[in-house]
Amino acid sequence: MKSTPFTQKHIALGAKMAEFAGYNMPISYSGINDEHAAVRKNAGVFDVSHMGEFMIKGEHALDLIQRVTSNDASKLKAGQAQYSCLPNDAGGIVDDLLVYCIEENKVYMLVVNASNIEKDWKWISKHNTNKAEMHNISDKTGLLAIQGPNATKILQPLTDMDILNLKYYTFVKGKFGGVDNVLVSATGYTGAGGVEIYFEDKDDNADKIWDAIFAAGSPKGMKPVGLGARDTLRLEMGFCLYGNDIDDNTSPLEAGLGWITKFTKEFTSRDILEEQKKEGVSRKLVGFEMIEKGIPRHGYEIKDQLRYFGNAIAKSW
Repeated sequence: MKSTPFTQKHIALGAKMAEFAGYNMPISYSGINDEHAAVRKNAGVFDVSHMGEFMIKGEHALDLIQRVTSNDASKLKAGQAQYSCLPNDAGGIVDDLLVYCIEENKVYMLVVNASNIEKDWKWISKHNTNKAEMHNISDKTGLLAIQGPNATKILQPLTDMDILNLKYYTFVKGKFGGVDNVLVSATGYTGAGGVEIYFEDKDDNADKIWDAIFAAGSPKGMKPVGLGARDTLRLEMGFCLYGNDIDDNTSPLEAGLGWITKFTKEFTSRDILEEQKKEGVSRKLVGFEMIEKGIPRHGYEIKDQLRYFGNAIAKSW
């Protein structure tokens, strides 16, 4: 298994560790319920350094991104980010991702799912006919997500950048926690607010950033959080997880992602998706809520059973 820059930190803190996307990752520390509540009510820190990052540069960078993604990246100004997906040739989803505009029309960063790094790289490279400059910086990049309503208040003293007033899906770059060239982005996967922090994994950058964050945050109740609570938090918000809710056989329209599917440009499978929008989809991603005791575990079938009592119908799930 691969390690992240923080693997030894997790082990030292007694985290429950397990393999995820080829990495040795923390699943939980104090318990999923406790960590979930910490993020919703205060602040929590996730190690998401397993995610993939690609730099796309040059005069053909935007053209490549426009052709392989569903959203319209031409709308991005420097300092803005965008949620998007990579449609495949059949209208399914290769992956969902974030697109960061570092320099308008010239320099972009794509952030992809850990399990799809190699797959995404091959897919984008296949469509790079105009030879935009591509760099896979995944193994050189550390990433922490500090999420929760108090996250930016706790972190602001660690930087001169104004992250307290950072608008949703925008980012700034500068010195953070004693480390230069850190990208701080008002994004995340919890719906609780906060930021994600990207930095170059070299020297002692990871230790400096982690130690600075917890020196500021621990006295204020900030906690380390594992992938278990990350999943419950995103599920509570209805955020899609690749391989779970979306995959190569799911279209963005079926997944409720029509809002990131823009037909103002040419992109892979545009005709298929445009036809779906016109005719409507035959299946749709929906959420179910447990209203009685029970745990809806992965893979369980959902059954609709009707029981008739005279003229009354009782519905049990």
